[in-house]
Amino acid sequence: MIGARVRDTLPELEAFAHAVQTRRPGDGTWCEAWTVRDILIHQTGNAEELARVLRAQLAGEPVETRGFDREAPFRALSDADLWAAFLARCAQLAEVTAAAEQDLPPDTGVRWTGRHVTPAFFAEHMREELILHRWDVTGDDRTSGQALVEPWMTEHSVVSVGRPLLARGSAGLALGPDGRVEGRLRTPGTEDVVVTADAHGTAVAFAAPEGPATVESDADVRVLLLWGRRPADPGRWHSDAGPEVLRALRTLLSGY
Repeated sequence: MIGARVRDTLPELEAFAHAVQTRRPGDGTWCEAWTVRDILIHQTGNAEELARVLRAQLAGEPVETRGFDREAPFRALSDADLWAAFLARCAQLAEVTAAAEQDLPPDTGVRWTGRHVTPAFFAEHMREELILHRWDVTGDDRTSGQALVEPWMTEHSVVSVGRPLLARGSAGLALGPDGRVEGRLRTPGTEDVVVTADAHGTAVAFAAPEGPATVESDADVRVLLLWGRRPADPGRWHSDAGPEVLRALRTLLSGY
């Protein structure tokens, strides 16, 4: 059972839970190589690590973020125990974020995966993970579309996550000292999202619409593209950039 505090902190949890419970653990997903059980393991590890790092900040003893090997203990659990662990870790995250909201200034810098974020990031990031990985389970249904299109989803992906989204893809580009990839993702009526990669690193930022877009789509599709996903209907995005530019952009936006 999901308590009131958890529902208030993670309003997308119930929809994610319903999606997972209506499928078998071994069922495939839109996240290649991951089954429903793999996604649940990942989400349990996310909730645990978000709570652990924020709790350490509250205690005045900051810790570094662990890698995805943090998920290993959950792989040994039975399906029933894994489900219980997932709900328990979400409840713990809700408790810690409530304490942080009360005890930490909102602009407190907290270390997370090599960068500083604010306390509000921790619940918001888990919410984004719940929305994104629910889509991995269900695909393009109405609930996913309504959640993905929310402006804060794009904002969080660009501002709060940013360059880590491009790390895996940029490693596969083999650009060389003079190579450069730039993509402009456009949703009419909003700022463009511009992603770049060259020998000096990667960047993702909002920019005023200017010139031709590399890819134009609705806001929910743009979030999926940023995270290395694509809608089932390819007609939901449009590009005149040509295959070489589009292939390089797709490689850069491989997700993780």
